[in-house]
Amino acid sequence: MIWEVSYTDSAHLDLQEIYDYIADVLFEPAIAQKQTDRIMDTADSLNFMPLRHRLCDYEPWRSRGWRFVPVDNYLIFYLPDESQNTVFIMRIMYGGRDIEEHLSE
Repeated sequence: MIWEVSYTDSAHLDLQEIYDYIADVLFEPAIAQKQTDRIMDTADSLNFMPLRHRLCDYEPWRSRGWRFVPVDNYLIFYLPDESQNTVFIMRIMYGGRDIEEHLSE
C-alpha cells in the first residue's frame, strides 16, 4: 500500500534552516541542495512501509507514535497515521543536537 507523505510547517522550516546554514554559513550552496534533496528523497520514501523504522526514544513522542529515520547526520521525525494512510513529516534536525530539547520547542 502506498501512503501519502505530508510535511508540517515545522518540517518545512527545519529543511529551510538546514539549507540556509549549509549554503549561507558554510558557503556551500551546491552541498546544501544535495543534502536537502537527500533528506526529501528519504522522507518521500516513507510512502512505502513507513512502520519499518524505530519509534522515537523520547516521551511523549514515543507514546504518540512518532518514528524516525536517519539521513547522513540528520534525523527525520515522522508520524504515520493509518486512519488517513498518511505519513506526517513532523521535524527534521541535526542528529548532534539535544534531540529531546529540540523536539520540545
